Amino acid sequence: MAPRTPAQVREHYEIEKELADRLRAATKAERRGLYSVVYSERAERIPHHPLVIRAKNINAQALDSSRQLRLLKPFLSPTTVFLELGSGDCALSIRAAEYVKQVYAVDVTAGLIQEEHFPANVKLCLFDGFELPVGSSEVDLIYSRDVVEHLHPEDLKDQMSSAYQALRRGGRYVCVTPNRLSGPWDVSRQFDPVPTAFHLKEYTSYELAKVFRTAGFSSVHFVLSYHGYHLTPMMPIGMIAFVERCLERLPGRITRSAANVLTAVKVIATK
Repeated sequence: MAPRTPAQVREHYEIEKELADRLRAATKAERRGLYSVVYSERAERIPHHPLVIRAKNINAQALDSSRQLRLLKPFLSPTTVFLELGSGDCALSIRAAEYVKQVYAVDVTAGLIQEEHFPANVKLCLFDGFELPVGSSEVDLIYSRDVVEHLHPEDLKDQMSSAYQALRRGGRYVCVTPNRLSGPWDVSRQFDPVPTAFHLKEYTSYELAKVFRTAGFSSVHFVLSYHGYHLTPMMPIGMIAFVERCLERLPGRITRSAANVLTAVKVIATK
């Protein structure tokens, strides 16, 4: 993808900040209908947004979905019911359909989807950002990438509880999110010291683990991966929490730079 001009980046920043402020100022009841509105509006008003560009580039989609699928394959089987939370352009959901029984592609908007026809075992489900539109104990694996940081903190708790209800006993939630210590990771990174655009709250792995546990998950682990390749087995979240606490004690700029290694951390919660 061609680099954007400074003017385009500034435009992206101003629009996202405006839309994010609408979410921050809204009540919980108002946010139930607002997530769909602001994310659809973002796709329309920022045609040069990286996600919009990638959704129109088959090669970029293939590379990105291949890396994600590589991360997920150890958790997939022909009997798996898989739910992608924040499915975006649905490229991953379509690829995953080849390896599982059923795929639910769940998002608040269909604004990035270019495909007109999905495999028979892929179902697109639009929702309000709170309650997953599937039955209780129906899903074996939930996966989200760059989703939880886009939610109001109050709404994340609701969404996690809904994910817990959707999973079968022993089911897993694989969560990929940028680490707060090396952020901000939204477009405001180039303008502000803290996230002010669509990342309403970024988390450390340990902070995210606490949300999972509050929602009822029995255990939380992590793996290190690079481009989808597993570099480690699943390990207790406490090990990475110790590293995060050490990094957080460093001066701000050093913390941010050193914490870039935490992008390899993928959090996995088990029901």
